Amino acid sequence: MINIEIVYAKPEKQTLLSLSVAENCTVSEAILQSNILADFPDCDINTASVGIFSTPCTLETIVQSGDRIEIYRPLQTDPKEARRQRALKTK
Repeated sequence: MINIEIVYAKPEKQTLLSLSVAENCTVSEAILQSNILADFPDCDINTASVGIFSTPCTLETIVQSGDRIEIYRPLQTDPKEARRQRALKTK
């Protein structure tokens, strides 16, 4: 067994879970074993982006001891468009 962490955050609630999983466990299996999705029913793991320590990965990536799996929310706005809108307001 190896120890890992899984994190998901929304503006109003953040969750960090520590758990032990079997070696050769995938990111997807770890997320499902953690039951973190029960706290966030609107999070669809099949469409969400995931990463390990801020490095994007796939759901099939094998986790290593000490990894922190992060589930990312989709962007509300395109960053380039948001920057363009801020620039227009300052003119």
